[in-house]
Amino acid sequence: MTSTAAPAPSHAPADPRRELLAAWLGAHANRYALDLATLAPASSDASFRRYFRLASAAGHGATLIAVDAPPPEKCREFVEVAGLLEAAGVHVPRVLEVDLEAGFMLLTDLGTAPYLPALQAAGPGPRSRELLREALDALVRWQSSSREGVLPPFDEAFLRREMELMPEWFLGRHLGREVSEATRGVLDRTFALLVASARAQPQVFMLRDFMPRNLMIATPNPGVLDFQDAVYGPITYDVVSLLRDAFLSWDEDFELDAFAYYWERAKKAGLPVDADFGELYRQLEWMGLQRHIKVLGLFCRINYRDGKPHYMDDLPRFLAYASKVAHRYRPLVPFARLLDDLQGTAVETGYTF
Repeated sequence: MTSTAAPAPSHAPADPRRELLAAWLGAHANRYALDLATLAPASSDASFRRYFRLASAAGHGATLIAVDAPPPEKCREFVEVAGLLEAAGVHVPRVLEVDLEAGFMLLTDLGTAPYLPALQAAGPGPRSRELLREALDALVRWQSSSREGVLPPFDEAFLRREMELMPEWFLGRHLGREVSEATRGVLDRTFALLVASARAQPQVFMLRDFMPRNLMIATPNPGVLDFQDAVYGPITYDVVSLLRDAFLSWDEDFELDAFAYYWERAKKAGLPVDADFGELYRQLEWMGLQRHIKVLGLFCRINYRDGKPHYMDDLPRFLAYASKVAHRYRPLVPFARLLDDLQGTAVETGYTF
């Protein structure tokens, strides 16, 4: 039976977007047997998108997901990339209804069991290995469907724009440090090395946020979420995003096992990964460093600009990721020393050439 939305308590703060979403859902209530009274927050993310869950009796599942993605959030891109992923054999939500102008979507529900807590609970054992291998298999299918000219390029300007978040928001806003000429020189040389490495890699379909928080335990496994920012970029980006995540870390042996599994599966699928696993590993590490530099600035921006402070708790994880990689490779040593200075530490360094 379809019901109308319950009136908000008089003390509740006004939420005009939610009211508009409820009205939009009301226009589709009969078709999908929606119980509008059950509309409740499902999750939110670092952007301005919000997700709501509500009951349905229309055969698409017991519940559906309503998305509030106010423009300029990427509804059109979400719909387009969902189609590409589905065509590649990757399990994603099906788009039932969309209003691109208003920024509303109605999607099938992939459930309430994200990868992240399952991996955290399982630790570096067989269950985590199984889940990550299923994710890497899905990634290989996605990358194998790549075609140039379909998605926006993750080009040099894009790469540099992301890394510039670090001096602006982490150094300047968070640490209150003026970027000196010497510091700027270190950053410029490091950024140039990372851009060159990324651009020299084979370019494929790239999700950009392929990480445990955006993967769901589902049938088939995994369900993939939050893919509207997909681009055409370096083949190692999504692999390292999965293994060197914002919210959990693995020991190096476990990481290497996963990277080697991806390498073997990618080669078998005919993907143009480097034939030398040692070189692939360097590409992964340098690609991860580019992402971690970006995230150091991004999490600070989300805190200071958008008022979402909980992301700041994971800054030490990203500093540790970045420092470990930078200390490993001689061309990155000046950046490693800068990170040491920022953290007030000095460490003994072993170099990888």
